[in-house]
Amino acid sequence: QVQLVESGGGSVQSGGSLRLACAYSGGTATCMAWFREGPGKEREGVAAWCRDQSTGYDDSVEGRFIISQDNAEKTLYLQMNNLTPEDTAMYFCAAAPGYPGWLLRRRSYDYWGQGTQVTVSS
Repeated sequence: QVQLVESGGGSVQSGGSLRLACAYSGGTATCMAWFREGPGKEREGVAAWCRDQSTGYDDSVEGRFIISQDNAEKTLYLQMNNLTPEDTAMYFCAAAPGYPGWLLRRRSYDYWGQGTQVTVSS
């Protein structure tokens, strides 16, 4: 089984930055991604990274967030810059065993972490 553990969430002022981390174990995923679930909203894809170096970002975060993966540390990162209150959400790490046709589709991923809370104040 694949285990994912998120960390790095917290409270930050608007315009600030945070870096989320997802430690993974139990296998090597082909693609990994970050999703978020804000107040009154469905879980949505934020950013994805695959071992063929392909990446994908939701339009709302492109240019502000950067996804990366450290194979040696077995950790997926999400660098979040210029945060706004609209970024407030529970952020989840996800892993897929194969190459999904749509990187930010929730159903493309089989394994999920328990989430880390990000709160951005104005």
